[in-house]
Amino acid sequence: MILSPMKEKNLKIGIVGLGPIGMILAVHFREAGCDVAVCDIIKEKLKLIKTDGIKLDGKIIKTALFNRIYSSVNELLQSDVDFVIFSVKANYDARIVEKIKLAPPAKKDINIVIAQNGIGGEKIFTEVFDESQIIRLVVNFAGNLKTLNSVNVTFFNPPNYVASVNDTRQESAQWLASALNSVNMETKCVDSSIIKDKVWDKAILNCGLSALCAITKLTMKEAMALPETLELVRKAVKEGTDVAEAEGIRLKDNFMDFAMNYFGNAGHHYPSLAVDLMNKSETEIEFINQKIVEYGQKHHIPTDVNLSLTNIVKSISYKNSL
Repeated sequence: MILSPMKEKNLKIGIVGLGPIGMILAVHFREAGCDVAVCDIIKEKLKLIKTDGIKLDGKIIKTALFNRIYSSVNELLQSDVDFVIFSVKANYDARIVEKIKLAPPAKKDINIVIAQNGIGGEKIFTEVFDESQIIRLVVNFAGNLKTLNSVNVTFFNPPNYVASVNDTRQESAQWLASALNSVNMETKCVDSSIIKDKVWDKAILNCGLSALCAITKLTMKEAMALPETLELVRKAVKEGTDVAEAEGIRLKDNFMDFAMNYFGNAGHHYPSLAVDLMNKSETEIEFINQKIVEYGQKHHIPTDVNLSLTNIVKSISYKNSL
């Protein structure tokens, strides 16, 4: 989509998935003056948002009201929007794509933004959208739900990163970055090669603590304080960096030192994967630790710690489903 010159407040943005990431994005795009439509399948959540809005507290304290509220992704896609941001968990992508297949095609000029953890989630959406439509957003903030319509924002480690996955819609990516920058959510517009690196950066950070905290029920700070779990964190991250190097990914210099310092600043809260497992919900393990294992197999690199973490999480998930 070639956007004509406009102010960020003229952008029409739809957000699918109102977990912590989706709600944080919705509030900030609304603050930037964008026309924001929100979509989720939880009817009670939508009723609360319609009456009370979305509330953020913790590291960011803000509230926003919304008038355009949908319970169907296809209704949102058929509405008047320039961008649709998918902030659902990556493990739900395939089901969403199957729903989209059942509806009339969305507008060809719509921008599809993938704002999720994990490696490869955007590829699932190429079943229903052209690759040229897809933009990847890597967010470096997080939070936990306090109530259905409120989020405790636990951290924001700027910047976020955004890019067109094949560089054809960089102007659209720049509009998104400008809107977020206008409300102090520092976001850099980069090219397709850099966004791939940033996706891997975050995935390797997630593989270090997310599954471990899920299995042990330790907070991030607690996991970093114990020698036994600290050793597992180091080994999981080392496997990730070895695989990334073989895949041609350009990580930060001294990535291991960066990762351990990053984890060392973590607080007494749980990663989203841990929250999902403790709530007996599906997890994103297939797009995080399991991806490290899959790429390790491709390059004949051992990934024993990530394999163990993956299999234990999947075993617990299986038990939870009975």
